[in-house]
Amino acid sequence: MYDLAILGGGPAGYVAAENAGAKGLKVILFEKRELGGVCLNEGCIPTKTLLYSAKMFDHAQGGKKYGITTENVVYDYKKIFDRKTKVVRKLVAGIKMKMEHNNIEVVRAEAYIKKGDANSITIACNEQDYEAKRLLICTGSEAFVPPIPGTENNEAILTNREILALTTAPESLVIIGGGVIGMEFASFYNTLGIPVTVVEMLPEILGGLDKEVSEMLRGIYTKKGIKFNLSCKVTKIDGNIVYYTDAEGNEQQIEGDKILMSVGRRPVLKGFGLENIPVEVERGIKVNEYMQTSMPNVYAAGDVTGFSLLAHTASREGEVAVNHILGIEDRMEYNAIPGIVYTNPEVSCVGLTEEQAQSQGIEYKLSKLPMTYAGRFVAENEGQTGLCKILVSTDNKVLGVHILGNSSSEFICAACMAITNKLTIDELRRTVFPHPTVCEILKEGLFEIA
Repeated sequence: MYDLAILGGGPAGYVAAENAGAKGLKVILFEKRELGGVCLNEGCIPTKTLLYSAKMFDHAQGGKKYGITTENVVYDYKKIFDRKTKVVRKLVAGIKMKMEHNNIEVVRAEAYIKKGDANSITIACNEQDYEAKRLLICTGSEAFVPPIPGTENNEAILTNREILALTTAPESLVIIGGGVIGMEFASFYNTLGIPVTVVEMLPEILGGLDKEVSEMLRGIYTKKGIKFNLSCKVTKIDGNIVYYTDAEGNEQQIEGDKILMSVGRRPVLKGFGLENIPVEVERGIKVNEYMQTSMPNVYAAGDVTGFSLLAHTASREGEVAVNHILGIEDRMEYNAIPGIVYTNPEVSCVGLTEEQAQSQGIEYKLSKLPMTYAGRFVAENEGQTGLCKILVSTDNKVLGVHILGNSSSEFICAACMAITNKLTIDELRRTVFPHPTVCEILKEGLFEIA
């Protein structure tokens, strides 16, 4: 009998397994593909590896701005993707070592919930039954392909999985969806000089993020050559031609060598026997603040809950679930979940946007500064301006921070800690920031607030 069985070895599952094993629980982890889940194998890590190569290419081409002259700068598409594969393999191996170090039994095969009650859960895998006192479901999410005519059996259409397996660069790319995934691939291929067109149903890219920041990023990439078709609804796809209605209701079409379908993801709720236990499901598996489902000895964490489909959220949810199993006081809170768009420049944000604060009737004070108020940003980002927005409540606590500018992903956690710990701007002002760093923009922004 195991103390805990975990379905899925992604950021929620392997982090939970590591923590549970380190604290003495007998754990078994089932993963039908590779440890690390979508994030490590088909999402976060491979895309950021590609984007870093693109950034290096961009820097090499623009070296003259920094007094560095380069000639005949070229990229090797195959080597870029080979390096991506090498990075992924290295990190997967690291997770395997963590599992071994913490005595986690890992079964690399498809598992199925056979039955369960308040005392135990039975998991079937490889024609063998496994019994566990508790179950943690971390089956993740999958790319959503809407039922648009022409999407089935169309070799031109790719999701994040297929585009990461391309061995040659497409001649042109049409991206359906201007969200985070769509914009990151748009950034990558645009930097390589490949024509990119984005078709987005909403009136702005990066829906849900700060509107001003999103608009500024779109302006930057428009100048770089990406074509944006906003407020446009795709009606059908014929081969490699995308048909859509524009904002005025007119029929339009655009052709691309490849078409990236990037309209979102949905929880994986089928294929593992969820129907065999009395667990309540809404848009994902319904959980409480401890990640417990309606069945007290069954927990769920990560994208399968359908709430915050981010790897770092998943890892934290896995920690909360294990702590609750162990009787350690902890609970999941979502008011300080950071969001990053790894374009060039980066977008980093946490907390409320202006639009959200206004819709909720929350009064706030606002600071807006160009990133050039930070000396190191000026030194390292020739010709860029950027933006740092800070929203503060009437009682002087940080509500949200939204940044357009490189390296912001490395210090947005300071804003996360401020929101999580309900720090006042006076407390933050007394913090000594290292100089010269880009993160000084946060302190500069705080002093702009009365």
